[in-house]
Amino acid sequence: MTCVSPRCRARATITSTWIASTIRRDRHFGIGSDGLILICPSKIADARMRMFNADGSEAEMCGNGIRCVAKYLYDHDIVRKPLLHIETGRGVLALDLEVDGGVVRRVRVDMGEPILQSARIPTTLPGDPPIDVALDVGDQSLSVTCVSMGNPHCVCFTEELNDATVHGLGPLIERHARFPKRSNAEFVRMDGPTQVTARVWERGSGETLACGTGACAIAVAGVLTGRTGRLLHVHLPGGELQLEWREANNHVYLTGAAVEVFTGEWPILRSATEEPAPEVVTAG
Repeated sequence: MTCVSPRCRARATITSTWIASTIRRDRHFGIGSDGLILICPSKIADARMRMFNADGSEAEMCGNGIRCVAKYLYDHDIVRKPLLHIETGRGVLALDLEVDGGVVRRVRVDMGEPILQSARIPTTLPGDPPIDVALDVGDQSLSVTCVSMGNPHCVCFTEELNDATVHGLGPLIERHARFPKRSNAEFVRMDGPTQVTARVWERGSGETLACGTGACAIAVAGVLTGRTGRLLHVHLPGGELQLEWREANNHVYLTGAAVEVFTGEWPILRSATEEPAPEVVTAG
């Protein structure tokens, strides 16, 4: 789940310690989240998104979170358009909204072109990009493919999606010396040329139930390694995402649901500022 605040200026009162101690509470199915998103004004788009991981670090992009931002902007009459443009650390992204009954149900995000140059991912593994290269992790040698969707991803195709693999290898990959800015880690089981099942260890948050940029990276890695076609359904513990790596323009498209779960206020924000506390919405 992703926590969204519509007041960018609240960031001045939010510290990494507050994020780590507050939003991580029961972050999968309770009142908590994997990260905090601030919706800010933008001079070049309908709004600007800032994304903070559960450990307080700021991320460049969040594929699931940006769908939540689009839903919030539309459903709360801030920007009432079926096509939105959101400024992110990845650049300005376009989002097509699927509206039913006056509210957004699904969102398709044009995630842009994948970054395939090792220096820009960044990783010191060989290849542009590294495709099925060996990565020594602990006492194991993994075959991995690395891409960036504005943030770094290390994709490992495997039959083992158990906790020992994800929780044992995930943090080691995240902080591996081969990734100077750390990395997200995707563990992927092939179910067919158009279907995969995955678990994701996210940089700065640990395992999450879904990861939009991770799903994009899986789709790109599947094509690069010849395991999948350009249309792919990615099944994650939190639900399914549809991916397309379009050959015509080299852009990756991510489609998935966005659901408002609850709204509320955190008194800690009010006590730390003279302004009213921002309304907070969690969606996933």
